[in-house]
Amino acid sequence: MITLQKINSLENKTLEELGFSWHTDSDGSKYVSDELVQVTQNEAEAYYEATNTIYDMYVEAAEYVIENDLFFDLGIPFNLVDIIKKSWENDVHWHIYGRFDLCGGIDGVPIKLIEFNADTPTSLFETALLQWALLKQNDMDENKQFNNVYDAIKNNFKRLITLFDNTDTFDNHYDGWKILFSSIAENDEEEATTRLLQQIATDAGFNTSFDYLGNVTFDETGIYDSENNKYEYWFKLYPWEDIATDEPELATTLTNIIKNQEAIILNPAYTLLFQSKGMLKILSDLFPDSEYLLKTSYESLEGVKQVEKTVFGREGANTKIISENGDIVTQRDGAYDNYKKVYQEYVEFPKDKDGNKYQAGVFFAYEACGLSFRKGGEIMDNMSKFVGHVID
Repeated sequence: MITLQKINSLENKTLEELGFSWHTDSDGSKYVSDELVQVTQNEAEAYYEATNTIYDMYVEAAEYVIENDLFFDLGIPFNLVDIIKKSWENDVHWHIYGRFDLCGGIDGVPIKLIEFNADTPTSLFETALLQWALLKQNDMDENKQFNNVYDAIKNNFKRLITLFDNTDTFDNHYDGWKILFSSIAENDEEEATTRLLQQIATDAGFNTSFDYLGNVTFDETGIYDSENNKYEYWFKLYPWEDIATDEPELATTLTNIIKNQEAIILNPAYTLLFQSKGMLKILSDLFPDSEYLLKTSYESLEGVKQVEKTVFGREGANTKIISENGDIVTQRDGAYDNYKKVYQEYVEFPKDKDGNKYQAGVFFAYEACGLSFRKGGEIMDNMSKFVGHVID
C-alpha cells in the first residue's frame, strides 16, 4: 500500500516563475500532486541498487545486439544502424541521462523493470527541481529525498571531457568546445526541459547556446546555429526514431558528421537501442534469472496476463493489457501502431487507499540519481500525475 503525506501545493504563479508552464492538464486538474509518497531509506537504496544493476544489463545487452546484428529485431530503422555503431565504439559519445520506469519497491514488493526511457527527459524538470521546491514550500528537510539529479547530470556533462569518474579534473571555467541545445518551437515543456539541461551544462563549465531545431544547419562539415556558429556538441530534444522516419536526409548527414568526427550528438544514437522496448525481450533471454526482469517475448505469451507494447512510443499510447485467456482488459490508442510489438508479463502497480496506481521513475546519469512517481490507472498515459516523494 502506498502511504501518502499531504502537503501544500505550489501555486501556478510560483510554478510559472520557475519556468514550469504545463502545470494544468486538459481537464483542468493539477498535474503536480499535493501529496508525497513516503518511502523508507531502505526502499530508496533498493531503487538505487536495482537501477544501477539494470543499466549494467542494458550495456551488456546492447553489445549483444550489435555483435549479432539484431537491429531489425528491435525495430531500429536501417538508416540509423551505422551511426549507432559509430557512437557505441567511442567513449566520447556519452549517455547524459535516462529514466527507468519501475514497478514495486514499496512494502517489500519486488522491484520490476517496466521500460527504459533512455533518451526521453519527460519529468526531468519535475524530478530535479519541483520535488526540491515542494519540500522547501512545506518547511521540510530538503535532503529527505533520493534526488541529486541536477548534480549527477552536471557531472555527466563534465565526463564529456574527463570520461568516467574523474570529474574533479574538469576545469569549471572550461573555454573549449561549445554545446548547442535545440528543441522544436512552440512546445513549452520541451523547450523548458532543454533550457534546464542547457543551464546544467553551463553550470558544469561549458559554453552553451540555444536555437530551435528548425534554425539549425547541418552538413558534413558540422552543425551550425542560425548565426553560422559551429558547435562541437549538439543536444537535440527530438527522438532518434523520428529523425530516421521523418528526416532521412538528416539521418544520413548526422551519420557522416559522426564519421568525420565533426560533432558529438547528445544523447548518442546508441541510446535508441536502450529506448527500444525490444530490448526487454533481449534482457529476458540473456538474464532469465534476474529478480528485476519480467518475461518478455516478440510473440504473445501463453496463459498469462500480459502487456502488449510497441517498441517505440510515448505516454502509454498503443498499449494493451491482455488477460490470461486473450481478452483485452484495457487499451490506449495512439500514433505508434505501425511499430513492432512486444509482450511483457503483467505486474500490478502498488496502490494507495483510493485505488490509484503508482509507477516509480528513477533517473540515471552515470548512476541512479533521482526518484519520483507517476499516479494513474492501469496504463500510465498523458493524464497521469507527477508525485514527489519524501524519505520517512
